Amino acid sequence: MTSLIRILASTLRFATIVLVFAMVLVIGGTITPAQESPDFTVLYSFSSGRGAASIALLPTSSGVLYGTSALGGCATCGGVAFKLVLSSSNAVYVLHTFGGGSDGYMPEAGLVRDSYGNVYGTTLEGGGSTVCAGGCGIVFRVNEWGSETVLHQFAGGSSDGANPRGVLAIDEADNLYGTTLNGGAFGRGTVFMVDKEGTETVLYSFTGKEDGGGPYAGLVSDASGNLYGTTVYGGLPGSTCTFRGVPGCGTVFMLDKAGKETVLYSFAGGPDGANPQATLVMDTEGRLYGTTTFGGAFGSGTVFMVEGEGRETVLYSFSGETDGGLPVAGVVRDSAGNLYGTTLQGGSAPNRSGTVFKVTPSGQETVLHSFTAGEDGGFPQDGGLSEDAAGNLYGTTEIGGAYGPGVAFRIHP
Repeated sequence: MTSLIRILASTLRFATIVLVFAMVLVIGGTITPAQESPDFTVLYSFSSGRGAASIALLPTSSGVLYGTSALGGCATCGGVAFKLVLSSSNAVYVLHTFGGGSDGYMPEAGLVRDSYGNVYGTTLEGGGSTVCAGGCGIVFRVNEWGSETVLHQFAGGSSDGANPRGVLAIDEADNLYGTTLNGGAFGRGTVFMVDKEGTETVLYSFTGKEDGGGPYAGLVSDASGNLYGTTVYGGLPGSTCTFRGVPGCGTVFMLDKAGKETVLYSFAGGPDGANPQATLVMDTEGRLYGTTTFGGAFGSGTVFMVEGEGRETVLYSFSGETDGGLPVAGVVRDSAGNLYGTTLQGGSAPNRSGTVFKVTPSGQETVLHSFTAGEDGGFPQDGGLSEDAAGNLYGTTEIGGAYGPGVAFRIHP
């Protein structure tokens, strides 16, 4: 059965956005990017039976990467949680195979890890609720030996969220914070917390209006415990975007510890971007960086910064050509302020199967790798990139590799 999130992703990737003028500072936008040839390595080619179409990778200091896959495990299974051990042979070990029932179905987000070696994640569907076709999703924990514990099964409806899609955030007390795409008091998604005992609290329910709706991505927090995220629709009244019949081009929001939401920026759908799907990253000064899948100067998405009282700066607008287009994933930031990410489409390869890119603080884009959809993979997905202590970047693709269902790769810019 086709899941809701697959429909949403398809809608976002191929929708047409009508561009309008927006009051935004644009400091990037060249459509002839610099080209580099950094160290790009395929670490593992997924097969149809193990970890196909992996979403995200979590690197650790021990040379182990943790990830999830919405596919794989077996022909009728609901995805896997796995670890990739970096060695001369780079072996993948499946920690848990989701059966599609109460233990969850389709883990569409990456994992977070606690100090004991447990990993935590969500599944889009599965669980015990009958409110959602296929179940409303779960929050789970998997220990080092592969034993899964279901911490929370989403009920859907007005009292709980439904369909968690973004990666979780974890605090020092092992409380987990996340978003659901649907459910809540108004049916437009929630921000939630699940403690280490599995007790869930809905912190905020989106209305789908000026406060935003459909939080597709995960959350980041500041030192005071405020949470920051994006919504894919809602926001500024009168914008040119309509998503699933709901107006609005999306927002950047803050949720304080008392549960008060503040919209920091509402996208207008023009040069400022539209429909952010990805988790934000925050620098030491509290500035937020992210991507929009659509909008920008050429309609193919942006890399942006939001600072202060909600002032947005577009750092780069993708043309959809050799520089890439449709950045569905977020960015990572190095100590020099450079941002790294992936695009779903574009690049210099003939089949335009996506890119790995770098954007400098001044808005200069460099394409680090153009995917061919061959042995190197193609169409890097929502998980985007993660970084280890040595500055290596890790990611996955949806297709390609030795067997077809994608690869795990490393690139050192």
